[in-house]
Amino acid sequence: MFTQKIILQIRKDLKKNVDVKYREGSINFFKEPIECWGVRNPIVKKLEQKYWQEIKNWHKKDIFWLCEELLKSNYNEEAGMAFEFLWRIRQTFVKNDFKIFVLWLKRYINNWAKCDDFCTHAFGYVLYNYPEFLVQVKKWTKSKNRWERRASAVIMIYPTRKDKKFLVHNFAIAGTLLTDSDDLVQKGYGWMLKVASDNYLEPVFEFVMKRKAKMSRTALRYAIEKMPDKLKNKVMAR
Repeated sequence: MFTQKIILQIRKDLKKNVDVKYREGSINFFKEPIECWGVRNPIVKKLEQKYWQEIKNWHKKDIFWLCEELLKSNYNEEAGMAFEFLWRIRQTFVKNDFKIFVLWLKRYINNWAKCDDFCTHAFGYVLYNYPEFLVQVKKWTKSKNRWERRASAVIMIYPTRKDKKFLVHNFAIAGTLLTDSDDLVQKGYGWMLKVASDNYLEPVFEFVMKRKAKMSRTALRYAIEKMPDKLKNKVMAR
């Protein structure tokens, strides 16, 4: 099958560009175990551009099939290429794709890099266009899976940048995750609030001020990172 052939070609190119020291550094950078080839990001980007030229005229279902096969490998570089291919065809997404992406979240997302890349791009784009799925997203905040809980926050970044109507849902999600003990979930919702503060500084500041006593220091510092020093000092004051 032509898709199987291109997967073999992609992996052959990745293997040729392995940097052993970079691989060791990447593995040590994550707290959880990961699989990676050890190929630097600029090279992965060039390979993605190369193979996009080969697949850009494929049917959507075949591109989805290729992306899932890359995700199945569990390698970060292959996941990154898959997410970039998805982003390139985002204008073809339909409502049912949300269900497919939920399955991929549950099956293949197992570190923060995959979670963030997927959710802030393709997955977030679908949510922006089909906000009726917010009800489902909010349920992830109570999942036993740390990546679903992180995803519930970071998936809001793209929609909220585009439309203020999503801001109230940022606050609802942050409120549920407020005392989550997982530092990667804390960083996730803190990041969501930080990005929201770019366009909606006052309401984010008010949200944080009212809840700063309950928020972890990690989430708090992420949330206020871009705020003016005057507001930061108010938040951090006892």
